[in-house]
Amino acid sequence: MLDDNTKKMILDALIDEYKSRAFYRLVINTFGEVRPFINIVEAEETHARALENLCGHFSIPLPKDDWEGKLEPPSSVLEACQAGIQGEQDNIAMYDRFLRQTKVPEVLTLFQRLQAASRQHHLPAFERCAARGGKTGGGAMPLGRLRAGCPSRHRSQDNGKPGPYHL
Repeated sequence: MLDDNTKKMILDALIDEYKSRAFYRLVINTFGEVRPFINIVEAEETHARALENLCGHFSIPLPKDDWEGKLEPPSSVLEACQAGIQGEQDNIAMYDRFLRQTKVPEVLTLFQRLQAASRQHHLPAFERCAARGGKTGGGAMPLGRLRAGCPSRHRSQDNGKPGPYHL
């Protein structure tokens, strides 16, 4: 049984993933399949599913995912990358706060993994995008290869078997 604060943290994290995913989808819908958005939107989907599974494990009702249509499109890819930087910095700070407030092993592990993805993958990708002035270019694996079954750097390589909250 979880305390109310831990439940709220899980729901806040899930809502944050929904919002990020909606923004990245909006960028793709506005500017086409540009990096790093086409890669990171898939990661946000995986993160949301992991948090949804955690909610199911602890019988926490899922919040409404109503971010589609609520966000304004950025005026350029550069602006989108800058917003991505800020969003990932906010996400990392959110998990810093949450990690100090819970001792539940399943929650701690997932929060640590989500924060690591933001810090080690998403934030650097957006920083590279901004450094290029929003011009698309090299970087992460193309989405088509990811969907074709090539390994993803967003998945843990623990034992090759995904757990219920596996990224």
